[in-house]
Amino acid sequence: MKRLVIIGSMLIVSLTLCAIPASLHVSQEKIVSVVLDTADARVGRPATATSVAGVARRTTRRAVRRCAVGVTCY
Repeated sequence: MKRLVIIGSMLIVSLTLCAIPASLHVSQEKIVSVVLDTADARVGRPATATSVAGVARRTTRRAVRRCAVGVTCY
């Protein structure tokens, strides 16, 4: 039972540490500090590959090309 508690607590601690966006930084004076990182997403811009405008543009282009070749249009 004691071994199960130790494994469970180690699992909880390791999952918690993996979920926190932190990193270690060493300065020139050899001082180690913990810094919380932030994410900077670029969602919604028309030039990005996963934006709605980019996906719509690609699917329209593919449909027009396939219709011009005669694959999908009859």
